[in-house]
Amino acid sequence: MSQTAAQISAHALYRSFKMGVRTIEVLRGITLAITPGESLFLCGASGAGKSTLLYTLAGLERPEKGVVKFGEVDVYAQSERNLAKLRNTKFGFVFQAYHLLPELTALENVMLPALIGGADKQAAAQSALERVGLGERLQHLPAELSGGEQQRVAIARALINNPEVIFADEPTGNLDSATGGSIVELLLNLVREERKTLVVVTHDRELAKRGDRHLDMRDGRIVETGAAA
Repeated sequence: MSQTAAQISAHALYRSFKMGVRTIEVLRGITLAITPGESLFLCGASGAGKSTLLYTLAGLERPEKGVVKFGEVDVYAQSERNLAKLRNTKFGFVFQAYHLLPELTALENVMLPALIGGADKQAAAQSALERVGLGERLQHLPAELSGGEQQRVAIARALINNPEVIFADEPTGNLDSATGGSIVELLLNLVREERKTLVVVTHDRELAKRGDRHLDMRDGRIVETGAAA
């Protein structure tokens, strides 16, 4: 039986940060492969390296050593222009802090990645907001939305360019457990319907079990893997 080729692969990733005279080793030789359509959760305590790993896989944080590939494309061998295009067209991002522009409406916030790419996708943005249950909130500013609603806007924004992979860094971190659980279910349902790949960072091990696979990290290493129950 042949194995599915990896959509994202990483080999021997190393990353460290300087704090005064100290060097903090954040990634210590991480190697992994993510298959198309997989929902992968990275979990572990604060400081385990999971967010740094996500940013490195997503083309946002260059490793000191190691290789990240998207299909056959060597991510960090690209020019900055090509890397930015890859992130804008192939990847979608959802963050803990939402990162919505306060002066823009929900509809305008969702349209932003498309406008950066030179496209006007107002109809697609409206459709995306309707899919996340915010069809009646198109003209609301972020300050007029609850935390859960703001994160739904962020999810719609991540989907606007029809990316192949969604990266979500602690998407429930600012939400209560019930709202956070509904956000994760929404993400999982959307990516499974559209056969997208999902990579999520969370400190919540129960949420992590909802994915197809979860990796536990500790001190910059993967220490345990698990499949969905």
